[in-house]
Amino acid sequence: MYKSKGFAVCELIVSTLLVVFGVYTLANPSATLESAVIIYGLLAVLMGVLDIVVYVKLERRTGFGPVASLVTGIISVIAGVMILLEPLAGVLALTLLFPMWFICHCISRLMNLGLTRLVAGNAYYYFALVVNILGLIVGIMMFFDPFVSMFTLSFMVGFYLILLGVDGIVLALSGLARR
Repeated sequence: MYKSKGFAVCELIVSTLLVVFGVYTLANPSATLESAVIIYGLLAVLMGVLDIVVYVKLERRTGFGPVASLVTGIISVIAGVMILLEPLAGVLALTLLFPMWFICHCISRLMNLGLTRLVAGNAYYYFALVVNILGLIVGIMMFFDPFVSMFTLSFMVGFYLILLGVDGIVLALSGLARR
């Protein structure tokens, strides 16, 4: 019981940080990408670790884990570490890594929606469905036009981080993370 509660608290903390960083990004669009790269690198590592934790917990409880959570967790951790190790290159790579991260993370969440609906109910299911479809659209837009995404990155990322954070907060508070 205690371990499950710890996961809900961890999900709530990371999701709250996502909302805070999303608001910061929207409030300071002229801030340099280099300083934001460090924050986003840390978030990518934290979210990757959470995706791996989801895989491990479901593997233990059900005998099989969503491989997409494991793969996206590993990709998120690698992307975050790469950004943290080389922030200047991270600014350039950001235009490709973030779209890949958005797309992978959203696909992972969409693949887990069946289980989510059973545990958290229809309201959270539809909310998560909309948020993750929007994330896919944003990721695809950024992937196909990286130069435009460099100029609009702070707005798109800020908005999406807020949505992703709210999604995680609802997940943590819904009881899904505790079960």
